[in-house]
Amino acid sequence: MRRARIAYGGAIHEAVECAGQLKLEDGRIVEEHDVVWLTPIEPRTVFALGLNYADHAAELAFSAPSEPLVFLKGPNTFVGHNAFTRRPADVTYMHYECELAVIIGETARNVKPEDAYKYIKGYSVANDYAIRDYLENYYRPNLRVKNRDTGTPFGPWIVDATDVADPMNLKLTTHINDKLVQEGTTADMIFDIRTLISYLSSFMTLSENDVILTGTPKGSVDTAVGDVVVTEIEGIGRLVNTIIGDESFTNR
Repeated sequence: MRRARIAYGGAIHEAVECAGQLKLEDGRIVEEHDVVWLTPIEPRTVFALGLNYADHAAELAFSAPSEPLVFLKGPNTFVGHNAFTRRPADVTYMHYECELAVIIGETARNVKPEDAYKYIKGYSVANDYAIRDYLENYYRPNLRVKNRDTGTPFGPWIVDATDVADPMNLKLTTHINDKLVQEGTTADMIFDIRTLISYLSSFMTLSENDVILTGTPKGSVDTAVGDVVVTEIEGIGRLVNTIIGDESFTNR
């Protein structure tokens, strides 16, 4: 089942997909274009993987990591489907990154890799924009790069884990203004989902609605104000986002 959180009629609702429409908890059916899409869950701790696809590491002239390269993201950075993301006027490199989001469903500690899927609530799509101008140093490599306000569109759906037969074999694509610019598969992750859950839970407790953003394949290129960026993962969802400039962002 595909589930969503939306704003409609002055209230926030849980909803499910229903033949191309949305069915609210009270039974009402509404059109997808009549709602404001929120993130499909309210994220708790969000872990993001750097360089988790060897081809992406190579295109950035980095070596593939020998253990998971993880950083954290703040709640300020998340926006829903059809939202707007700010591109600061002074930056040169703002790259989209299509990523599979893994949402934890229950408390997890010291999870064995073979048991990891039991702790997953579902999957979603994230676009983890990177502003590479702000890459700092070894100790703070992604704080300013990856935590900008509105910098991580997330959604539209959370798809139940039981509905995804093999999350390690899903096609990822990104289109800018209808042109295909990125294509890959989750099969090419360096550290797979089982390994990531086992690794993180080995030194800290994972909780419901923690999120793991699993990295992106090669194909990241620059974006521009006005671009419509569509990140899509096979069987999970199609996430639409529009880039806006400083003036539009300030006036919103």
